[in-house]
Amino acid sequence: MERDDLIMAEKKVAVVMGSDSDLGVVRAAIDTLKSFGIGVQARVISAHRTPQEAAAFASGARENGFSVIIAAAGKAAHLAGVLAAHTTLPVIGIPIKSSALDGLDALLATVQMPGGIPVATVAIDGAQNAAILAAQIIGITDAEIAYKLSVRREEMRRKVAEKDEKLREQLC
Repeated sequence: MERDDLIMAEKKVAVVMGSDSDLGVVRAAIDTLKSFGIGVQARVISAHRTPQEAAAFASGARENGFSVIIAAAGKAAHLAGVLAAHTTLPVIGIPIKSSALDGLDALLATVQMPGGIPVATVAIDGAQNAAILAAQIIGITDAEIAYKLSVRREEMRRKVAEKDEKLREQLC
């Protein structure tokens, strides 16, 4: 791809899951992105069962207006790495707890990427943080998203301060 061929991404994030059974976890990412006014396209694409589709989706993601890809998968959890291998967009992996190993297998598969093909990885079932990280990436160049992130942080700070004050009142 030539430098002049790069297309400016919209405020849009792809949320890709390896199975529709991951939607229960991934829903938090979708809802969080929407709360920031970020467009979301959710897909089910398997790294193992539909590898050509995974490669094609990631290869065309920038041209299709995406800024970030969030990939959720359990067990072998190769989805984030496969997508990252086919794009230079940031890829955020969500390891899904789906096996006897309580998601540790998915965490290790998602985080252990070879040099040059990074995947940012959040906690097991950490969909909300994946969305917030995607918003932070978009917020680097989008003042509206950056402002919404700062408002959310202030709300979190205020809630903790209220709980602290209530606890101190109860214990005094």
